[in-house]
Amino acid sequence: MSSMTPSCNNHKSGFVNIVGNPNVGKSTLMNALVGERLSIITSKAQTTRHRIMGIVNGEDFQMVYSDTPGVLSPNYRLQEKMLEFSRSALVDADVLLYVTEVQDNPERNADFLEKVKRMAASGVRVFLIINKIDLTTQETLENLVAFWHTQLPEAEIFPISAQERFGVDQLFEAIKEALPVGPPFFPKDQLTDKSERFFVNEIIREKILQNYDKEIPYSVEVEVESFVEEELIIRISAVIYCERDSQKGIIIGKAGSALKRVGSQARREIEDFFQKQVFLQLYVKVDRDWRSNTGRLKHYGYDLT
Repeated sequence: MSSMTPSCNNHKSGFVNIVGNPNVGKSTLMNALVGERLSIITSKAQTTRHRIMGIVNGEDFQMVYSDTPGVLSPNYRLQEKMLEFSRSALVDADVLLYVTEVQDNPERNADFLEKVKRMAASGVRVFLIINKIDLTTQETLENLVAFWHTQLPEAEIFPISAQERFGVDQLFEAIKEALPVGPPFFPKDQLTDKSERFFVNEIIREKILQNYDKEIPYSVEVEVESFVEEELIIRISAVIYCERDSQKGIIIGKAGSALKRVGSQARREIEDFFQKQVFLQLYVKVDRDWRSNTGRLKHYGYDLT
């Protein structure tokens, strides 16, 4: 750690954890603050399944952001693990960003909000983010600010539009000011705690979310079986796991057309992510009821240990 510690004594570093209900724009905000596309962004709820870390470094600071799954009432074991990721973000936060938006129902997941209130009352810096303000009126926004002042009186309130980047720079500066003094937690050239394979998984899963309806996107997990980087190309082989044979047929599509479309879209985005030519092979296999199987969930990385 000493080799990573800057010589100045006023270096700031801390964990900035992003929590909130599904579909309020947490991943969009995370990507805007980090300046890199690390989290899946789609119009569907429950797109973030893991706690994803993004690290922002400056000469005299290190911000360690965590995007978390949306808080929900779990219906199966996978969602229970997702909720554990969200709750874990309440434990180690130096600055907590509780994200809501102009049409969010604050009574959703009131138990989780109570935990946030207790954190704020205990002295943890809590920033209440009202996102998507470009979709409402000034009067409605003023009413929301007044409401949240009563709900979280210790919190600092930031009306923003993460999509339009309105208010994001001011929020970034406020976060930097709120960080405690201390050495960096990670090397200064590190961007995230996740592997290259993880981001390939996420890009493929995003394309599944965008191309299939109903239960299919939520029944799917992606696993990279091989990732070989050569001088001019990256060769990737990945498996899309689903829960039932009928889902496998839908994912593949007539004469493989649906899977080919997903593969083509994912390959282009992976190439953009790594700035290198990519050869991508996709396969589809059935892993029955994996979302309710503790052993399989651990295998796919849904474990805090």
